[in-house]
Amino acid sequence: MSRRHSAEKREIIPDAKFGDVIVTKFMNSVMYEGKKSTAEGIVYGAFDIIEGKLKSDPLAVFKTALENVAPAIEVRSRRVGGATYQVPVEVRTERRQALAIRWLIAAARGRNDRTMVERLSSELMDAANNRGNAVKKREDTHRMAEANRAFSHYRW
Repeated sequence: MSRRHSAEKREIIPDAKFGDVIVTKFMNSVMYEGKKSTAEGIVYGAFDIIEGKLKSDPLAVFKTALENVAPAIEVRSRRVGGATYQVPVEVRTERRQALAIRWLIAAARGRNDRTMVERLSSELMDAANNRGNAVKKREDTHRMAEANRAFSHYRW
């Protein structure tokens, strides 16, 4: 990894239906083997189910779910004099979003509904209501950071 300068960020084009960059990032994370149209179908299908069940804007539910899953602090390993400590650090905004997206998709894939569209819609609705495995993952991360608060002076 080069220490001279950081890699420049690629420009992400907003999605077709909602015109939102975050939805595109989410879609790209759902995508397997470059099959963008399949990922698009899954995400939009999940949004349609959410709209049908909750009778509200699926984009608002999606954003609420992302906010509820995004962690504020996490632990990072820090080696000090032969011992490795789990040091709690605050999470940057971009990483918060990336972790939230990753955790939502992983939790949806872990569910046992029939199709991925149903799994994703269920997980998004659960996360919007502060339930589900993705929210549990955030709580566990916060709990771990809270437990290791004594090592926060090792922060760099």
